Amino acid sequence: MLSQNIKEDTHLAHQKTEGIVVRQLKAIRTEEDYVDVLKGFYAYFRAVEDNIAPFITTDVLKDIRERRNSSYIQKDIESLGGAIDNLPRANAPTVTNTLEALSALYVLEGSIMGGPYIVQMLHKYGIERGTSFFEGYGADSNAMWVGFTAVLNEYGKNPADHPQAIEIANQTFFNFGKVFTEVLSEN
Repeated sequence: MLSQNIKEDTHLAHQKTEGIVVRQLKAIRTEEDYVDVLKGFYAYFRAVEDNIAPFITTDVLKDIRERRNSSYIQKDIESLGGAIDNLPRANAPTVTNTLEALSALYVLEGSIMGGPYIVQMLHKYGIERGTSFFEGYGADSNAMWVGFTAVLNEYGKNPADHPQAIEIANQTFFNFGKVFTEVLSEN
């Protein structure tokens, strides 16, 4: 199955990106710091969403409108008194078809699955507001993930298409980490 192949073949990129993001999260001391991190998430999720929008319609993923997206991050930023200005640069991979778009979305949806751990970490740092995005789908999180991977696997039935799908997922991870490493290098 493609979802399993993506998981295995993006393991290193996933770990590296996760490490970068966790370091950013651990550096949070104030709500203002948290807003800065959320801006990186917003900029990147928005860029990916813009690239995949032509390919992922309700015909492809019936519940696409109910899924977490950058609008939730924007609401979290605004609930903390921030605005979606002065965003870091975010370059999403170029996608040219539905399978590539689903492969990029795999990374975004997977990051939502880790959201409850982020909420716990934020609470330890005294951040109690602006976490709706990271709260994911609540009790429905696993069902939403299973539903998404079923669609991905259906579109990725042909093993000949797997290498390009995996490449897009790796690029999605890499480019997400780059949002935060470029911010660090500017400071």
